[in-house]
Amino acid sequence: MNWYLAVLKKYAVFNGRARRKEYWMFCLFNLIIGFILGFVEGLAHEGFGILGAVYGLLVFLPGLGVAIRRLHDTGRSGWWLLLGLVPLLGMIVLLIFMLIDSDPAENEYGPNPKLQIA
Repeated sequence: MNWYLAVLKKYAVFNGRARRKEYWMFCLFNLIIGFILGFVEGLAHEGFGILGAVYGLLVFLPGLGVAIRRLHDTGRSGWWLLLGLVPLLGMIVLLIFMLIDSDPAENEYGPNPKLQIA
């Protein structure tokens, strides 16, 4: 939960680097919260899904920020996120980028976050 809250605290921070763990824990908690909101909306028989829509809007900028910082951690520009607009192949390439390890040393986006004392 601390990783999720750390991303929310950096609400619209698009510079720096984010570890794999930070990115994937944020994704995991988003998935869990999305399932819970979907379940609650299903119980309420609410067809529109207003809770999910509001939650999606609230976490859009933090999600974008952590994805850009994750790309920075691998030595790539945040503009690589636009690759996701290419059907299937773009998403596969982005998934690979999000799964690979960090640059071991300092890069143009900052020091390696694994080496920083938390």
